[in-house]
Amino acid sequence: MDINEILKGVNCECGKHHTCSIEKVYIEHGAIAHLTELCEEYTNILVVADENTFAAAGKQTLKALEGKNINEVIFSGNTVLIPDEKAIEKVNEKLDGTELIVAIGSGVMQDLCKYMSHISKIPYMVVATAPSMDGYASDGAAMILGGMKVTVAAGLPKAIVAATEVLKDAPMEMLQAGYGDIIGKYSALCDWQLSRVVNGEYFCQYIYDMTYAQINAVVSAVEGIVKRDEESIRKVMEALIIVGIMMSFAGSSRPASGSEHHLSHYFEIVGIVKDEPYFVHGIDVAYSTVVTAKVRESVLSKKFPDAIYREDADAYRSNMEKIYGSVADGCIKLQEKVGNYAADRLSIYKEKETEIRAVLAKMPSADKIEELLKLVGMDMKTFTDMYSEQKINDAIKYAKDLKDRYTVLWINYDLFEGK
Repeated sequence: MDINEILKGVNCECGKHHTCSIEKVYIEHGAIAHLTELCEEYTNILVVADENTFAAAGKQTLKALEGKNINEVIFSGNTVLIPDEKAIEKVNEKLDGTELIVAIGSGVMQDLCKYMSHISKIPYMVVATAPSMDGYASDGAAMILGGMKVTVAAGLPKAIVAATEVLKDAPMEMLQAGYGDIIGKYSALCDWQLSRVVNGEYFCQYIYDMTYAQINAVVSAVEGIVKRDEESIRKVMEALIIVGIMMSFAGSSRPASGSEHHLSHYFEIVGIVKDEPYFVHGIDVAYSTVVTAKVRESVLSKKFPDAIYREDADAYRSNMEKIYGSVADGCIKLQEKVGNYAADRLSIYKEKETEIRAVLAKMPSADKIEELLKLVGMDMKTFTDMYSEQKINDAIKYAKDLKDRYTVLWINYDLFEGK
C-alpha cells in the first residue's frame, strides 16, 4: 500500500474530504538517508532522543544531517521517560534558534517532540526506532500534565522516516507493543460502532474498513514478526502509520482508541500516582483488549435491566480519591462537564438492544484475542500477575472516568456495574 498516495487525501462517501498534513513517509531499508533532502531547507536542528534510541539511530541521523548546526537533548536511557513538565523544560532550554526538531525514538519521544513543536510553532520530523505504537502519524500527543494523562491536539510531523534495519532490532517488548496496539483496534472499532448506535456519533465506513484491514495485515505477518523479518516488521510499521493517518482523517483518535486504551491509561496513571509498575503502552493495550472482549461478552450474556444503576455519589467520589489520589478531582470534573453520570440512556439501550448486541458480538472473542497474543509470546498470566484481579476489576469500573469518550465500559457500568 502506498502511504504517500493516502496522504494526498480522500473524497469520502461519508461526506468529508479527509486530509493529512504529513508531507512524506519512508518505511524501507536505509530510510534515514532521506533526511538529507527532507531537511535541505533547515540549518539549525535540534535532535531529541534518549540514550537507547540514540544508540539505535543517532549515528545514521547525524550522518544524514551532516553540515547542519546540530543541538542535542539526550535523556537518560536508564529510567522511563515521562512526558511531563520536567521533560518539557529540558527540551525548552535548547529550543532557542531552532528551525526544526528531529525526534529519534518511538512513543514517548515523539509525543514529547510533537508537543514541543506545537507550543513552539517549530516543525518536527520523526526518526522511528521501533514499530511500537500508532501515534507517529496522529495529531494527538499523549502527555502527563499536572499528574493527569491528557491527549493534546498537537499537529503532525512534516515527515516520518522508518528504517526497517533499525526497526527489526528493537527490543522484543517494543515489537510486541506494536503488534498489541494493532490488535487493540478490534476493541476500539467496536466501541466506535457502539457509540454510533447509542449516541449517533460520527462514523466513517472508509476509515473503519481501512483500519480493520491493518489488523488483518499485521496478523498475517505474525510469524515474521517473531523472526524479526524486515518485510514483516515493515508491514507492522506501515499498519501503525496508516492507523495514525486514519485518526487524522477522522479528526480524532476514535478509530484507534477506545475502552482498551482507557484501561491502559488507568494502569499507567495509577502506576505513576502510586509508584507501581506498569507495562509499556502497547502491551497494556493488547492485554486490555482481552479484558474489554470479556466485558462485551459479559454484557451480551445478561438481560438488559429496567433501570440505570448509580452508586451513591459520595461513596463513588471516595473510591475515586483512594484509587486516583491527586488525579481524582480532575476526573470527576471531566465527567461532570461531559454529563455521563447525569445521562439516562436506558430508553436508548432498550430501543436499540438488538443493534447494540449485534455490534458487541461482531468482534473476536476474548479467547481468540488471547490466542493472537500468544503467537508473539504474550500470556494473560503475565498481565494478571502484574496487576491482580482486583486492580483489573477496578480498571473496568473506573478507567472510563479518565476520558470523555463513550465505550463498552459505560454500557457495562450503566446496566450492571454502577450498583
